[in-house]
Amino acid sequence: MSYESEQPRTPGSSPPACDDDLPHRPGRVHIAARQRGADATALGSLVLHLPHVTASLGVVFVISYAVSHLSNLPWPLLFGGWVLSGALAFHRPCERLMARWLFGLRYPTPEEDERLRPVWREVTARAGVDASGYQLWVEESDDINALAAAGHIVGVTSHSLRVLPPAQLGGVLAHELGHHTRGHAWASLLSVWYALPARLAWRLLVLLTTGLGRLPTGAAAVVIGVAGAAVIALATATYGLIFLPLATPYLVAAVSRRSELRADEHAAGLGFAPQLMAVLHQEHEREESRRATALGRAFTREGVIARLLDSHPDVHTRLHHLQTHLNKRR
Repeated sequence: MSYESEQPRTPGSSPPACDDDLPHRPGRVHIAARQRGADATALGSLVLHLPHVTASLGVVFVISYAVSHLSNLPWPLLFGGWVLSGALAFHRPCERLMARWLFGLRYPTPEEDERLRPVWREVTARAGVDASGYQLWVEESDDINALAAAGHIVGVTSHSLRVLPPAQLGGVLAHELGHHTRGHAWASLLSVWYALPARLAWRLLVLLTTGLGRLPTGAAAVVIGVAGAAVIALATATYGLIFLPLATPYLVAAVSRRSELRADEHAAGLGFAPQLMAVLHQEHEREESRRATALGRAFTREGVIARLLDSHPDVHTRLHHLQTHLNKRR
């Protein structure tokens, strides 16, 4: 399958380029009015984090109420500020800070930008998306990888820019654009952000619990008894839903794997299925070679728990789904 834009060529235009080239897209580019959405996997990620978010609301409320008694700041201002803080994920200056300090990205060099920008314009043109609505970044890495984060961040590794032909680079970028247009990027970031206070409070509770060994036996028994009674009472009152967060990591990982397949589907819908399959084949062979060298070619079997917690499907599953999309288009 050639790497040609699926819109008809105008009379007199040049013939399709080879699979490694990125042909010019003639004529006007139609920009879709609705460029973003939230599919079932994005909404599922938000729903699965609701217990953590609810717990975070309680933690932030307690902290805000305590701070208001130690200062002249009203607690609704502190509490409301945290509730509204998720909007910063779509604020361009804040996104630039996140890109640099949270994700370790940098601006493309002029040479990298010259290679990256035309491919990105072709990908967004096929999708009917405004190319300037996103920020392009580079991660200094020897892996073939890319990421979509926050509201407008699209990052690609320096190694990908060096070794991938334009067609395959387009497949990788089309996959990341799918994460943005289907709501995966912003839903994932907001889920992590609003669950953070509860996770920090839980870690603090674990640290305090580990200190029970230094308490006298009687005091430790009282603390354990009170904590056990509280857990039983909460479990009874919530019909066992209090234990749902224990299963959340596995459910979130399953939703994440589905979102990766949805992003692959988006890339395939733009005509990048063969190119993305080629990238997956190459990276899989590279990883297998690296693993065999590191383990002295010893046979190892990945654990079931590790597979259940993996945020990405295995390569064979992704290739199978991409091949299915490719067959449907023929």
